[in-house]
Amino acid sequence: MPVTPRAATSGPLRMPDFRFLLAGAAAGQLGAQVTLVALPLVAVLELDASAFQVGLLTAAETAAFLLIGLPAGAWTDRMRKRPLMIRADIVRAAAMASIPLAAAAGALTMAQLYAVALITGVATVFFDVAHQSFLPQLLPKEQLVAGNGALETVRSSAQVTGPGLGGGLVQLVGAHLAIVADAIGYALSALLLLGIKTPENSPQPEPSSSLRKDIAEGVRFVFGHPLLRVIALTTGLANLFSAVVMATQTVFLVRVLGLEPGAIGLVLSASAVGGLAGALCAGGLAARLGQARTIWLSLLVTGPFALLWPLSGHGVAGAAMFAAGSGVVFFGAVVYNVAQVSFRQALCPPRLLGRMNATLRFLMWGTLPLGGLLGGALADTFGPRTALACSAAGFLAVPLPLLLSSLRGMRDLPTTTDTDEHPTDDAPALAEDRSEYQSADDQPAADQSAPVS
Repeated sequence: MPVTPRAATSGPLRMPDFRFLLAGAAAGQLGAQVTLVALPLVAVLELDASAFQVGLLTAAETAAFLLIGLPAGAWTDRMRKRPLMIRADIVRAAAMASIPLAAAAGALTMAQLYAVALITGVATVFFDVAHQSFLPQLLPKEQLVAGNGALETVRSSAQVTGPGLGGGLVQLVGAHLAIVADAIGYALSALLLLGIKTPENSPQPEPSSSLRKDIAEGVRFVFGHPLLRVIALTTGLANLFSAVVMATQTVFLVRVLGLEPGAIGLVLSASAVGGLAGALCAGGLAARLGQARTIWLSLLVTGPFALLWPLSGHGVAGAAMFAAGSGVVFFGAVVYNVAQVSFRQALCPPRLLGRMNATLRFLMWGTLPLGGLLGGALADTFGPRTALACSAAGFLAVPLPLLLSSLRGMRDLPTTTDTDEHPTDDAPALAEDRSEYQSADDQPAADQSAPVS
């Protein structure tokens, strides 16, 4: 969509439609962060779930990225993005509201938690793919880093305040009633998205197009570009080990460290301060270090701090150590996200944005349910501390694909490529990578433990 001269010269926060998008993201993220604490506590405290059942719940939350990630991109490219996001928010609000209703009726079960997690996961797939594809319609290319940085700041702020609020609500009213905050957040997000006035034309698929051909085109674009391939591999590994933490941390904090729900919320909020700092520093670091260097340095420097998780002991000192490790890992993940997501948005032709984002989400987030199952199995068999130790060791290996690619020798990344419109399977090998860059949201690096966008 064409950008007005005013939009091109003013910051994104001066654009009313972007403010509506940002406010909607704030409402949805705050509710989701409350649920980050409350949902596993419903399973652990109210339904006495085992470590493996909590891991299965984590897998159910993210399984949709693996199951429908690729066709979701093709479908999204055929739809208007804003109405799709609104419908996804409504579905998520209704699904979350069913938990306190069932608990009040004395009918809540683990089966319902799995179903709610899966339904909200499916809606989240469509919301996230549409959201990342919608932003470039609101902002010019030169403002994507600023826009993504603002969205990451909002998300990181929610991660600071949401878990503490969630832990307090769980302690005051019970875990199942705390879920109401998430339903309200998604409903507010839908209302705020209704305020966006930028016209959006319905995409017109080519007469000869089919779902299979559309999916294949998105896959070819991603695999035909060497830097997208290495970013997908790196982020997929990061999310695999993040999911192990996501599946294990509540059981570890409750049953090993002996923390109360309010204290758990405070630990997760303190951890998220690192993500907020990363969102605020990402643009400056990219300008100072170079976009390419920022991508690999952010993970290389912060990954070793994951070793603090399994070393955490009882008491305030142990909780502080766990929070410190998470905070530093969050910092690196958010800086990495801001760099690599903006790069992707600037690189990809608009007509392929949905399929490109969905293909990458399939590759990057498809490892999350596998990590959830792995974390639950490790914690059940060897204990949650061992599961966290395995995850920490994995984080040390995450930057290796980046360090073995030509990205390590670059400072900056171009935002165009001769494969933009017609990627082929004959792209150069990783040792001959060329580069590109721009912003943030594929590593759940901020949502649970440290996933990446």
